[in-house]
Amino acid sequence: MKKLLFLFVVSSILLLVACDGGTSETKGESAGDKTIEFWHIEPGERGKIFEEVAAQFEEENPGVKVKLTRIPNDTFKEKLSVAMSGGEVPDVFQSWGGGWLKNFADNGNVLDITADVEEGHFNQLTLDNSTYDGKVYGLPIGLTLDLVFYNKEIFDEYGLVPPETFDEWLTIIDVLNENDIIPIALTNQTKWPGAYYLMNFAARIGGPELFNNAHNRTGQGFDDPAYVQAGEYIQKLVESNAFNPGFNGVPYDEGQGRQLLYSGQAAMMDMTISLLNSVRDEAPDFEEKLDFFIFPSIPGGKGVQTQVGGSASPVFSVYAESEHPDLATEFIKLLTSKEVAHDYVERTGSLSAVAGVEPEDPLVKRFYDIAENATHIQMPYDQTLEPELGELHKDTTQALFGLEMTPEEAAKKMEEKAKELLD
Repeated sequence: MKKLLFLFVVSSILLLVACDGGTSETKGESAGDKTIEFWHIEPGERGKIFEEVAAQFEEENPGVKVKLTRIPNDTFKEKLSVAMSGGEVPDVFQSWGGGWLKNFADNGNVLDITADVEEGHFNQLTLDNSTYDGKVYGLPIGLTLDLVFYNKEIFDEYGLVPPETFDEWLTIIDVLNENDIIPIALTNQTKWPGAYYLMNFAARIGGPELFNNAHNRTGQGFDDPAYVQAGEYIQKLVESNAFNPGFNGVPYDEGQGRQLLYSGQAAMMDMTISLLNSVRDEAPDFEEKLDFFIFPSIPGGKGVQTQVGGSASPVFSVYAESEHPDLATEFIKLLTSKEVAHDYVERTGSLSAVAGVEPEDPLVKRFYDIAENATHIQMPYDQTLEPELGELHKDTTQALFGLEMTPEEAAKKMEEKAKELLD
């Protein structure tokens, strides 16, 4: 009897296998389930929007799953670089475009998606940031600006008004120090927040062509006197006690610097407009106290305040060896659709790289007006430069803040490395 039962079970299994086409796949696999893995850095509403777009994509594409992984900003570059070298890369990943993405594109790690770009869909300046040799390797959804944010309540209490010049800024810093308020919150452990100061001072001193002349090797280079002076202005701020104690050891992602601002311990913070997204996520009541001004001008400088720092990010790219390149490309097109862009602007306090998306929020509309009237937007050096030179830029700038290197030494190191890599 047992033998007959055994033969019956075996026959049933063989019959099921035959009906399944002779494969060993599960029903889910045979139905064509596919997974798109997406790495990003965005917290708060931005991250929620990505989750909602992923859910929409899954609904529109039965059998497709989108796996989202959020990686902290401060470790993202290293983690993705390691993944690239090991071949364990997500199908879709976020970047900042510029030289950092170009390095991956040059190595054949990023899919050319030129044919998938709808003409006129993006602000061309933002799309240029992820376009190399006429080929598009990333689609941007955001456009950010670098501004100096401040606590209106503190400014009003001490009769302070937003400065237009560096000397006016120093006066504000003195008043705040006299009243035991940290003038500027700085979180420079990962170096990029301090790098904005060098970029801004250099642009105010040397004008908008300074960086391009140095990078393209058509000017004096990264040892131009304007870069030396930029370092001197940074060190003048440090010597004026402008920043919180231990600023070179404070990380950005953990929010310590932002908490100084939210709590009223610090009055200002030079940061991208992504700060508004952080405020709405971490301290929504603080938004009514939040205001901003454009980085001050420098006496005798060539730069003006219609020239601002900014970045076309996030930028979404597809790994060249993705098992599902068509699906991954369709996913980033949905991420950068006009509908998502509208939602992104209204919910995150950001600007969009998608053309024709004008914000309704009054504060964000002010950001938009600055971008619309800008005569030049300088992309961050560490995102635009070749990776090795970009890292040196951050290292030398952090050393300037720490008073561990003279401005002349920092400029000399940058130019020596630029000659090695670019000449």
